[in-house]
Amino acid sequence: MPQKSLQELVDFARKHSPFYAQAYKDVSATVSHITQLPIVDQAAFWVANRWPENTLLTGPLTDAGVYKTGGTTGAPKFSPWTRSEHADAVTAFGAGMVRAGLKPGHRVANLMASGELYSGMLFMEHGLHASPVENVRFPVGSATPDEAIAELIDNFQIQVLVGEPMKLSAVAECVVKREQDAGSVELVLFAGDLMFDDLRPILARAFPKATVASIGLASVDAGLVAAPVPGPDVRVHEEFANRTLVEIVDDETGEPITTAGVPGRLLVTNLFRTLMPIIRYPVGDRAEWADVERRHFRLVGRSLEGARVGTIAMPTEDVRAALIAADPEHYMTGMQMVQRRWDGKDGLLLRLGYTTEQPPPELTQRLLDAVHAARPDYPQYAADGIIHELVIEWVPRGELVTNPRTGKLRQVLDERPPA
Repeated sequence: MPQKSLQELVDFARKHSPFYAQAYKDVSATVSHITQLPIVDQAAFWVANRWPENTLLTGPLTDAGVYKTGGTTGAPKFSPWTRSEHADAVTAFGAGMVRAGLKPGHRVANLMASGELYSGMLFMEHGLHASPVENVRFPVGSATPDEAIAELIDNFQIQVLVGEPMKLSAVAECVVKREQDAGSVELVLFAGDLMFDDLRPILARAFPKATVASIGLASVDAGLVAAPVPGPDVRVHEEFANRTLVEIVDDETGEPITTAGVPGRLLVTNLFRTLMPIIRYPVGDRAEWADVERRHFRLVGRSLEGARVGTIAMPTEDVRAALIAADPEHYMTGMQMVQRRWDGKDGLLLRLGYTTEQPPPELTQRLLDAVHAARPDYPQYAADGIIHELVIEWVPRGELVTNPRTGKLRQVLDERPPA
């Protein structure tokens, strides 16, 4: 599907979508640069995309596929794609798989989630069909027991695993516990979430010959975002040529960031998706430019994700980095923050997953010390009685709470009582 120029895209959205007509009412008729357009207000975007009184779409649903995004609570968020839009997206993703390491004849186990209008497995399956290299597809799905997947790897000498990071780590844990030789696996492709460093050791143990790579960056709502950039840093991506425009903007001002190494919000504009236009849409990730001239950017975490304990901000990536640095033996395979409140004060529990061995007691104190050193206000506020002491709880990796529909790790659980 041919891309549209920015002017064509804006003209079409303004003419056919009441939402964009309102959003662009003060925008000049001639748009010469993307920064002349406002950043999409996501809350207003999804209010406009309700059913049946939809004011976002540019036309009726007559030939489209509908996926659902968002979690399991709140109003469902439906994302329609026309036939041609979907075909173009999976073709680009299929080409990206080859850049990530897919080779002719590879036997691929697709472990992504399916059902309930989730796009993961279907999108990957279509991408594999559209890939420019031959491949053998095993549509396994995330609901398949890990033992059955381990047996499939052994029986068919599976060479590529495609899945969400937590599912991949669960299969890896199963392979390790079985003491199975999974040397056939050459490539582990992840999608649907960030590949956190605390999951890498278990993947390396289970699949010692495998390269771990991103399959690309996309979402149900935003659609295509960016293609993987081959190399050791799996967080580095680049916009899909002739399909997407990517921006990084300041968290507070919304001004474009043009300097490498400065983090901000990631925005995407889709140049071929017109039924549900995506123009300067916040992806939900934070990123920084790795190479400005080549348009390579590095993901650095989810936007504003973390816990707040009293007035103390506890960003997930900062806390995770402190824990990993203090755990050279790699006992930790997953982390989530649990916010609680009792006796009139906020408290935070760090729930850490382990795989095969119960961590030694001295490690817990070392990890607490590391987090305190990284966020020194926390122990001070706790000592002053303003918040509760930080607590670490170890659980088997499989007991970390995940989204029941997608299998993604819940980074932050808020168990505080309603205000």
